[in-house]
Amino acid sequence: MSDLLDRKLLVFRQKVKLIEMNQEFKIWDESGAEIGSIRQEGQSALKKAARLLTSLDQFMTHTLAVYDMTGTKVCELTRPRKVVKSRLSVKDGMGREAGTITQANVFGKIRFDLQGAAGQPLGQLRAENWRAWNFSIVDPTEREVARITKKWEGLAKTMFTTADNYVLEIDPGVTGDLRLLVLASAAGVDVALKQDKRGFN
Repeated sequence: MSDLLDRKLLVFRQKVKLIEMNQEFKIWDESGAEIGSIRQEGQSALKKAARLLTSLDQFMTHTLAVYDMTGTKVCELTRPRKVVKSRLSVKDGMGREAGTITQANVFGKIRFDLQGAAGQPLGQLRAENWRAWNFSIVDPTEREVARITKKWEGLAKTMFTTADNYVLEIDPGVTGDLRLLVLASAAGVDVALKQDKRGFN
């Protein structure tokens, strides 16, 4: 198992690009050491051109893959094209279906249901304000098992110079597919909620 799934804290920092057609994040530990990456995959030249010249992101399928520093794929998440709500399907690094992350509402504080491959409830990702920047992740018993936040006092302020940097803190007792879905939730926040607003239109 990749050590990314053993970590209690992960820092996600987006690679700065003048025009963002291919999402890429670096993953750091609490000391600032690079320990993994998130890359957008499966984009053709035609798709990149369409993303540059139009505002059609929400009507396109997006796939992100999480890798550790050895190049091992830890998980993969795919968001099919959407009209109103996002739905992410999650696989582990070997391609096994691990579950889904499904947007439960559109207005107010955004919530996502976390479900296993058989549709069983594993928890929920809940925005703590209407702007959907900070999230609490709870298990089916309503116990908080992880948080996604924009700030963490253990890092220099210079690491948070843009809106696309955030921190995942996760209870070490979280295991199995729920842990994969928690990691995928942090990796997919940007593509699920924000990416549709990007572009020149």
